[in-house]
Amino acid sequence: MESKVKLFGHPIHPMLIVLPLGLLSAAVVLDIVYLVTGDDVFNNVAFWNIAAGVVGGLGAAVFGAWDWFHIPRDTRAKRIGLWHGGGNVVLVALFSLSWLLRLGQEGYEPGVLAYVLSFGGLGLATVTGWLGELVDRLGVGVDPGANLNAPNSLSGLPADAEASGPRPAGSAAGQP
Repeated sequence: MESKVKLFGHPIHPMLIVLPLGLLSAAVVLDIVYLVTGDDVFNNVAFWNIAAGVVGGLGAAVFGAWDWFHIPRDTRAKRIGLWHGGGNVVLVALFSLSWLLRLGQEGYEPGVLAYVLSFGGLGLATVTGWLGELVDRLGVGVDPGANLNAPNSLSGLPADAEASGPRPAGSAAGQP
């Protein structure tokens, strides 16, 4: 199933998830560094990483939901997509609550509950990320006819068109 929302021929949802996932993961690392060093600068950076990560996660969710609504009903992909999207909404909520708990604190110092929420959010991210099986195994967001010799997305040609250029040794034209 081809992604329904693209930019320059590339699905938008997978492009957008990278930054929030990195920011939220880094916030947890910064929390750990704060626990080890006691240096408030790590609280401040973690606080702003969470803020940016939540905003970015919400943006990615819009495009992920749009693609999910176009997955055919009564398929394994639709069910896994629901778990993937639902889990990501929960993880954004966990980080949002962690952020709110830090908001009124001097130096944005997190309390125990803020740590639990953000660490739990990162744990959940490992599960929802593993559900990337949507792409790898179920082909959600993949162009029909995708292959190792597909033409550039900016060419305007479908993925199953013959691309110019060298082919790997032993491959036949049109074979994935």
